Parts: sequence; C-alpha cells; structure tokens
Amino acid sequence: MAQRPSYLADYGFNWETFDVVCSGKSSLDATNYLTELSDKDQVAEFLYGYGFDISDPVESAELFGIFQEAMQFIKRYFLIEGNPEGLDMRVPNYLYSITNISELFLAATGYSSVKLKTDEQLWAGVVLKVMHTLLHTDKDLRYRYFSTIQQQIFDRFYKFIHRDEENRLFLKNDSGTSIPLYDFQTKAKKTRDSIVIKLLHKQENVAEELFDRIGVRIITYNKLDALRVIKFLHRNHVTIINNIKPSRSQNSLVDLKMLRTRIFSLYKESIRNDMPEDVFYQRLNALIEDCSPIKKSHDNRHTSEEYRAIHFTGRQLIKYRNPFMASFNEVRKQALKDREDPLSQSLLQLDTSPISRDVRFFYPFEVQLTDYESHLKNTQGEASHDEYKKAQLKSAMKRIFRPIIELNNIKFD
Repeated sequence: MAQRPSYLADYGFNWETFDVVCSGKSSLDATNYLTELSDKDQVAEFLYGYGFDISDPVESAELFGIFQEAMQFIKRYFLIEGNPEGLDMRVPNYLYSITNISELFLAATGYSSVKLKTDEQLWAGVVLKVMHTLLHTDKDLRYRYFSTIQQQIFDRFYKFIHRDEENRLFLKNDSGTSIPLYDFQTKAKKTRDSIVIKLLHKQENVAEELFDRIGVRIITYNKLDALRVIKFLHRNHVTIINNIKPSRSQNSLVDLKMLRTRIFSLYKESIRNDMPEDVFYQRLNALIEDCSPIKKSHDNRHTSEEYRAIHFTGRQLIKYRNPFMASFNEVRKQALKDREDPLSQSLLQLDTSPISRDVRFFYPFEVQLTDYESHLKNTQGEASHDEYKKAQLKSAMKRIFRPIIELNNIKFD
C-alpha cells in the first residue's frame, strides 16, 4: 500500500474555516474550526492572537472568570434548571473540574487528556461560544460612555416634546408645527444578559453591531401623523438623513408606493375646491388608512407578520469630554505655584498627551413610529414584546446547542 505523502498535511483544508472566512457563516454555527489546536501551546498561541496572554496571571484569571460566568449563563437561560422552557440537560461534571482554560479548548477539539464522550466534547464548544459572546459584550469600548451617549441622543428629542395645561403630549417646534402624540417612550439600557442573548442569535456576533441599545418609540393617534413625525424629525435636524443606516429601515405601517400614486389627486382637489385644512386632513388620513401594506415577513424572523410600525436607525456624533483632564489641569495650576516642591515637579513632568481630552464617535439609535391602533395590536398576542423575547431566547438556545440536539435526536420545536 502506497504511503501517504507527508506534504499533504500542508494542503489539507478545514472547510468550516473557509465557510466562515469566505461564505458568511458565523463561527457560532461551526463545530470543527478549532480542530488544529491539539496542545496547550497551540491554545496559548490562538488566545494570544485573540487578544489574551494567558501567561499573564491577570488575563488568565479574567478568562477563567468568563468561563465560570458562561456556565452560569447557560444554566440560567438554556437549561430547565433555570428556565422551565429550557433543555432538559445538565452541565457535564467534567466541566466543573477544569482549572485551566486551555483544558476547555482541548476538550472542544478532541485532544483532552480525559476521555470524553462526543456530547461532552460538544459541550465544551457550547461554553466557548457563550464565552466569546460575553467577551464581545464587555469589550465594546463605547460602553463606558453610555450615560453620555444616552443623554445627548435623547436630548435632541426632548427639546421638542411638550405638554399643555391638560397634560396632552405634543411634538412641537418654535415655528408653530405641532403634532399630537399618544406617547413618547425611550428605551432603557439593555441588560447585559439581554445583549448576550441577542448576540447569540444574530449572524453578526459582535457587540458593535447592536443598533437598538438606545431607542425611542413615538406613538401617534393616526398613521398620517406618524408620517408627519418623520418630516418633523428631518426638518428639525433631530435625525440626519445622511446618517441613517439604509439596511436597518423597515416599514410595515403604510404602503408608501400606493400612497404616492394616489395622493396627487387629493392635492389637485384641495387646490381646485379651496379645501379647508381640517377637511384635507381628514381626507388624507382616510387615504393613508386605505394604503395599508399587505402582510409580509420581516427581516427579523422573530417579528410577527401582524406587527405594524416604521423603524429606522440613525447615527449621532457623540462628543465626550474627559472629566479627568479638567480636574488634572486644576491640580497642575496649583503645582505651578510651587515649582520647587518635588511632588509638583513630578506632576509638571507628566506627559498627558496619551490621555484623550475629547472623544468623538458616531453611535446608532433606533426610532420606532406607529399609530395608537397598531400599537395596541403590536403589544398583544404574537406581536407582543414578551413573545418576541421568548422566540429570541429559543432561537439562541437552538443555535448554540444544535450539535448536541442533533447528536441525541432531541425534539425541539
């Protein structure tokens, strides 16, 4: 029998690696892309490329802490012991005996010093994927500026939100434009766990790709006013058209193509008959109600076909001024008064150039527009937020545990 040429080792390909690099597959959906890691040195090299030097006790301890947190996260959300709708499984005992993060990688790649069953090996891969997602959530640099981001984005909207003597809500500017609102809501900061769950079911498993950490919901009394709000936000520079992310825009509220072909006849009639504004408003509102879109599936597979709203994602240039520099400059002024003091001399010699005084970056925010009737339907039944979150969690669970579910022929709807 002919011997296998030694050079073939240089030409063997891991096809999952190609799928991730070339074909848009997520590493969360891969199972064998780490198989080249066969010993602790190779694991250390991989982690160094990832960004962690595990020869550093601090970085090694951080990774091990993330490992422990991933285990708790899995039990809390994906297993029946923490979630009644979770999988009827238990974390394998061997995972609790791991004391070095390299052991987890070698268990996932099949090179563990301990003999493991196939599903136990797959469990190691599950934990690694959750660890990866936790790390991306924590290492979003902009997260430290969140309170500043939130304030600057919301302030643009609050500037035009008014209430009258009867506590009625309006979107209003100094030029006299006024749009009655049923409600104006701001999205509270997402919890860390909800961010992780969302990332676990997204194709783009990167924290920077979450566009709805900050958002507003504007509910008008009818669909006409929802369209007027868009015009208002644009005219008053609350949202800048150039900074809208086109791929994130969705409309299931009004068939704009139909409206566009039918509205001009109403314009002509209003001119010909000198139509009063209140009559025109009622006629246009009726026309828009008649231009309801047909049922269609949303880009987000967890969104009900009954959901009716306009969504878009804008970006705002955030300006952050480092409060440390203001305090430091005050201390420096005091040091200048006593240059002979050794402490003052050391302070004055400090190089503060690496410390950023001002940070400027674009940050996304989501705007949701709907009318009162649609809002009631959106918050009931299949379109409700609770149902949406359940579907999202179930999707993440199925995605992460897919290899184990398929291996054991587990029925999972």
